[in-house]
Amino acid sequence: MVAGRDDMRANLPVARRAAAVGRRVLTTTLDPLTVDLSGTWRAAIADEALRRSYTLDDFDDAGWETLAVPGHWQSTAAFAECDGPLLYRRSFDTRTPEAGRRSWLVLDGIFYQGDVWLDESYVGATEGYFFHHTFEVTEALAARSEHTLALEVICTPQLDRAAKRNLTGVFQHWDCHDRDRNPGGIWRPVRLEETGPVRFRRPSMICTEASEATATVAIAAVVDTLEAGTVEIRTTITRAGDATPMTAQRADHPLAAGENQVEWSISVADPERWWPWSLGDQPLHDVTIEVRTDGGEVSHRVTRRLGFRTVELRNWIAHVNGERLFLKGSNQGPTRQALADASPDELRGDVALARDAGLDFLRLHAHITRPEVYDAADEAGLLLWQDLPLQWGYARGVRKQAVRQARKAVELLGHHPSVAIWCGHNEPMAIDIDAEALGDPAEVRKLAVRALAAQELPTWNRTILDRSIKRALRKADPSRPVIASSGMFPHLPQLDGTDTHTYVGWYFGDERDFPTFLRRLPRLARFVTEFGAQAVPADAGFCEPERWPDLDWARLARTHNLQKHAFDRYVPPGEFAAFDEWRDATQRYQATVVKHHIEALRKLKYRPTGGFAQFCFADGHPAVTWSVLGHDRAPKAAHQALVDACRPVIVVCERPPAEVRAGERLALDVHAVSDLHHGIAGAQVGATVRWTGREETWAWQGDLEADECTRIGGIEFEVPDAPGTLTIDLELVGDGLERVTNHYATIVAATR
Repeated sequence: MVAGRDDMRANLPVARRAAAVGRRVLTTTLDPLTVDLSGTWRAAIADEALRRSYTLDDFDDAGWETLAVPGHWQSTAAFAECDGPLLYRRSFDTRTPEAGRRSWLVLDGIFYQGDVWLDESYVGATEGYFFHHTFEVTEALAARSEHTLALEVICTPQLDRAAKRNLTGVFQHWDCHDRDRNPGGIWRPVRLEETGPVRFRRPSMICTEASEATATVAIAAVVDTLEAGTVEIRTTITRAGDATPMTAQRADHPLAAGENQVEWSISVADPERWWPWSLGDQPLHDVTIEVRTDGGEVSHRVTRRLGFRTVELRNWIAHVNGERLFLKGSNQGPTRQALADASPDELRGDVALARDAGLDFLRLHAHITRPEVYDAADEAGLLLWQDLPLQWGYARGVRKQAVRQARKAVELLGHHPSVAIWCGHNEPMAIDIDAEALGDPAEVRKLAVRALAAQELPTWNRTILDRSIKRALRKADPSRPVIASSGMFPHLPQLDGTDTHTYVGWYFGDERDFPTFLRRLPRLARFVTEFGAQAVPADAGFCEPERWPDLDWARLARTHNLQKHAFDRYVPPGEFAAFDEWRDATQRYQATVVKHHIEALRKLKYRPTGGFAQFCFADGHPAVTWSVLGHDRAPKAAHQALVDACRPVIVVCERPPAEVRAGERLALDVHAVSDLHHGIAGAQVGATVRWTGREETWAWQGDLEADECTRIGGIEFEVPDAPGTLTIDLELVGDGLERVTNHYATIVAATR
């Protein structure tokens, strides 16, 4: 027996253990063909001496640390400061596979690269953190009952963010996470699977048609068979949770020995279509594919849950099942910095919070997350903009791997109706920006020149890498819109550009200038996927507020994302006597930016704006970021601003200047914006302007069109000689509509 084997076995997370002649057999009550190898493993930091011996059966790992799989190694105290590589081991027992059966080792997620050994034999290598890696291990499991599985896992720190080699997106970047946090580890489950002689590999199921008359699912898979011959593939579709087939089909397929690419489709008449929550219900269906051998026995079965729907972007305006939808959204980074440690409730909870906030979609910002998020979005009717895990600049050698991972993303996620848009690369700028350098005006000017050049001139990242990824995504999934890269300004020769990242009032300009910015550059208003301002969360103990005003700004910048250069401009810490006063001021400023940016974009509904995504929704670790929810999901003031600005119907007026003087004449347009897909009869809109000791009122009445922004009228008045606060209150009521209000304020300056 290998030293430590009994201790390891005691921690195996199997549903039950069964005795067999002289050994223990792992089993599970969920699926008799699956053995769970997750649980407690042993690990050590790699060195050359260990590498030469740790894969051997008789290696003594009793002195190694234990850690959880799934997990990230830095979640274990012994490896909290470790960048790897890490060596993993565990021992297990199995029964001998029956004749004609095949065994497979499946690693659901390795962050980021791995080498795998089983029973002293090299099995293979892995690269890519978010998808399955599958290896056949039939001969090894047939040879004996006691086994040793060993892995070396590597997640190299990406020190040059202009030429990264790991496709890990935000996990090794600074805008969502601690830049020094290493996500390395076996972060998803490990298992053994047993099949018959034929297995589906890399199955993909995509809804390509969803009319009132017909829904069609395109299916593709690699069919791996031991011997040449003809197999039967059966496909059935059932309502989720119902075993009765809605439709079924059988087809014979001749196969050569080895791997065979097979593609087919299945249709359903009179389908129940899946809708975003604001447009309808979310019926889900199970598509099951089975491959049967000559004897009629099921060799392998795969089931995916999907919804029947189509999605398009027409001039940056979304259409789901042909229905136009203005998209109100937010960016979401990883639920937790240590994503493996997030509970299923936490993962699903963020989706529920987004829908409760009135959002139509989340942009999964430069990462692919856990399955629970996609399942929850399917059920909630929340659309997802799915970025691939590419953020900023990459080295030239990654193109082949990036294309491969684009195809893997489609295989893994293509069946989810919530996944509405593929995006290849977030901000493909080959620039390594130190956030603290942004406080130096001279450095900012240099970076601005380089950033503009990266936008306008051909670059390897944008011109070659991103185009290759886009082609791969389109080929793998022609049913969805594909965006090559996010945040690209219009550039020569087409002057087309993509979606826009603005940050007026944070990285440049005054937040009040945002409407002017959009009017002058209307192409940049088509779809805005990043804007906002940072704010300090309520739970800010990590800031060490007792040190105020002498916070460790460098530490907060490096590990907690705080951008002091921007705060110095917009909410200067030096103007506040206490930390709490400054924290509250940052939240008020962030709320102001969120409210007025969204109102400006909604007033441009479809002319030309198709939607927006505020940056960002919730933090994955204690941080000072653009999020409206802290790491503990406590709301900042901007969360309520987001909720209010994203209500189905809002009433808005042009924002008055921050300060006015007596005798000035103000003329402000009033608009009602409705996202409802039915009109509002008998709408009544009122406006009241108040100042010291007086008020003026206006009133309008009429019907509001469905899904439109409507100019109601105008407020025009002379600013009174009444120094102090002047307020504007709006109100909208209508049939079947809850009372809608809005509020604006300005200061009447004292006359000299």
